[in-house]
Amino acid sequence: MAERKATFGAGCFWGVEARFREVPGVIDTRVGYLGGDMENPSYEDVCSGRTGHAEVVEIVYDSDRVGFEELLDIFWDMHDPTQENRQGPDVGTQYRSAIFWHDEEQKRIAEESRVRREASGQYSRPIVTEITPASTFYEAEEYHQRYLEKRGMSSCAI
Repeated sequence: MAERKATFGAGCFWGVEARFREVPGVIDTRVGYLGGDMENPSYEDVCSGRTGHAEVVEIVYDSDRVGFEELLDIFWDMHDPTQENRQGPDVGTQYRSAIFWHDEEQKRIAEESRVRREASGQYSRPIVTEITPASTFYEAEEYHQRYLEKRGMSSCAI
């Protein structure tokens, strides 16, 4: 087994986590905050819009069973990467579309994937997804972990 890590922001982390947990080869997920400049932010800090963090899902996956490219396809399909700092009714920089890469290979694959999606004609507006290096991941409060699963829900209703 080859364990790897991937980190994505695609709006509210509850639904993003639930979707990735369904993927064969995903070993574990954690929701949290990444990409900001405050140490140990709380949910309230991140929601204030002053920390610069995105709500993200950190995924541990078995790269022998699921590739980073497959995870990217799921990421692109689960949200609208043309919406800047929002997804549906959720508005703010914490809901931005983002791929946080963990090594140069992930960076290359993510950039190539974005170019292919842009060229596909699938979107009527430009993709605004940021592709940046992963920084310190701050795990969200326990009540956010597997939020939908704990409540017997499979997705967020927008």
